[in-house]
Amino acid sequence: MKTLERENKILLALLEVSRVMNSSFDLKRNLVNAMHAFRDFLEMERGSVFLLDSGELRIVAAHGLTTEQIDKGRYKLGEGIVGRALQGDSPMIIPNVGDEPLFLDRTGSRPDREGISFLCVPIRFKGEPIGVLSVDRVFKDRAVTVDEDIRVLKIVASIIAQSVILWRHYTDAEKENETLKRELKGRYSLPNIIGGSDRMQEVFEAVHRVAGSKATVILYGESGTGKELIAKAIHYMSPRAKGPFLKFNCASIPEGLLESELFGHEKGAFTGAIAARKGRFELAHGGTLLLDEVGDLPVNLQPKILRVLQEKEFERIGSEKTIKSDVRLIAATSRDLEALLRAGSFREDLYYRLNVVPVSLPPLRERKEDIPLLAEHFLGRFNEENAKKVSITPGAMKALSDYDWPGNVRELENTIERLVVMSAGNIIAAPNLPVGLRLPGRRAGSRESLRAEIEDIERAGIEEALRQAGWVHAKAARLLGLTQRQIGYKVKKYGIRPDKPVGSI
Repeated sequence: MKTLERENKILLALLEVSRVMNSSFDLKRNLVNAMHAFRDFLEMERGSVFLLDSGELRIVAAHGLTTEQIDKGRYKLGEGIVGRALQGDSPMIIPNVGDEPLFLDRTGSRPDREGISFLCVPIRFKGEPIGVLSVDRVFKDRAVTVDEDIRVLKIVASIIAQSVILWRHYTDAEKENETLKRELKGRYSLPNIIGGSDRMQEVFEAVHRVAGSKATVILYGESGTGKELIAKAIHYMSPRAKGPFLKFNCASIPEGLLESELFGHEKGAFTGAIAARKGRFELAHGGTLLLDEVGDLPVNLQPKILRVLQEKEFERIGSEKTIKSDVRLIAATSRDLEALLRAGSFREDLYYRLNVVPVSLPPLRERKEDIPLLAEHFLGRFNEENAKKVSITPGAMKALSDYDWPGNVRELENTIERLVVMSAGNIIAAPNLPVGLRLPGRRAGSRESLRAEIEDIERAGIEEALRQAGWVHAKAARLLGLTQRQIGYKVKKYGIRPDKPVGSI
């Protein structure tokens, strides 16, 4: 009967240890509670968990020791019974610590050593030494054997080993996460957003004022003006910087899927809903949600957005359970919301709820003094990415500054990247720029610009053929599959002149 009671106590102790070790990511608290389980279930006098730290075993959690005694519990590998247990990779059993000279009792917790047995087992994970688990035992019950206690300690040591490794992975991930957030905060802080013009300084001032508040912000601006960058700056300068930042483009998702994407759905809520799914408002809890192109929101969804803004709650599709969500909303649009309001395609109440703090981002053509700054910034980045040392001549920079940039900063960024990647040398001069940028008044994508681009390619092809043919028209015509008359016409049309005349042309 006593054997059965003992086995039940062991099982209860192991269950309790397993429960507390998985109760939280507070490793020290979990280990202390695990040591208490030895006292409550197995009548062990003292218990200590030593973990290896910089080549030294230190007590990180204990039962039956004072704080001062815990601080004294330090051993090097091979030192004392504890140090030998880890180094030797096998349990150490001292029947009576009073008779063992190797028992150092660094903690000073056993002034009367007689009658105390000391048991310790190494803590390892996949062969890696992690620490040592030790207990003091006073054998009141002669039916209890040392082998039985060692068996229990080995199981507990295995549970502790897995918890320690899991905790290390968790803390490493947390540190990495914090590092990434600090990097993002630095990257998306206002000093890292290029803009020295008066118009951009007004934007920066508005961001500084609104970032620390809870106010809803709406960003107005053409496509490519940097609305997402400003939204991230507001987030990372706010008290929510440690929370998530999510972006959702209302114009990029079919209308039938918008509600599910924003608010989530339950399993079986509609055909194809094979599992429950969280929406953006749920995923962004504690952080910021950028609702881009908010002017494209369907009218039937607008009341639900308004409810989230006002009541901070919503329901998933197919569920009656109300979900609370603490989300700061930043809206963005390239459309005229007042015009949509007059047309009846945007609700007045939602408009005023979103328009608490409006911030207008100027197009690049209205802040041309920022173009050289932006161009040099992008040039530096793409030079580094492509291991190049390309520079822009003053003439080319003037051409860039004179251009209207209908695609705004995004178009400028893409243009600089293309120029760096395609550059055969280290200099970008005005003739290297696309024709649409070199000729005043032309806009990329226009019919005139497209015709000019084609002519530019044709001229370059004829010049290259003429160079290969030594500027002999007949030979160049054969290379291009043209007649001599045709190539003569093209040479005259484009005003092509030989670099070094060779023979008759």
